[in-house]
Amino acid sequence: MKKLSDIDWADWQPKDPATLVFVIRDGQILLIDKKTGLGKGKINGPGGKVEKGESPEACAVRECQEELGITVSKLRFCGQHRFQFVDGYSLLVWVYSSDTFEGIPVETIEAKPLWFPVEEIPYEQMWEDDRLWLPMLLRGEQFQGRWLFDDDTMLDYELLEEAPLNTTVCVP
Repeated sequence: MKKLSDIDWADWQPKDPATLVFVIRDGQILLIDKKTGLGKGKINGPGGKVEKGESPEACAVRECQEELGITVSKLRFCGQHRFQFVDGYSLLVWVYSSDTFEGIPVETIEAKPLWFPVEEIPYEQMWEDDRLWLPMLLRGEQFQGRWLFDDDTMLDYELLEEAPLNTTVCVP
């Protein structure tokens, strides 16, 4: 499995559904230094796995509370990613942005909050795919992506500028 075409996307099922949230306010973006789990040591947006019976939106709010101690609201759906790893792991990720939250971002056991000017996003410390789609999010464009990774090395991808069909699902 070295190309997207090696995957049967018609029957593809994610091992885990997850979310990512990007808080953007006053020309700055709130990112995290991830301290645990997948992507540990990378800079990313807060987010995580959708729990049983939880909607992606509820997960996005919960993960921001758990990772940063803030409560986001007025979430805007931006896009969706299908990540396939060569070791068999797979993720379906709903991506949101917001400019509205309550509280002050604090460091937790899971993450350290970091504010960056949107022109100075540290892409070299992030997942390889972020530099391709995060600018779309910042421009207000919707997207859907399919990504193939070997550990943290991107092997292949497809990124479309269009809204995904499956924007809200409750995990059974």
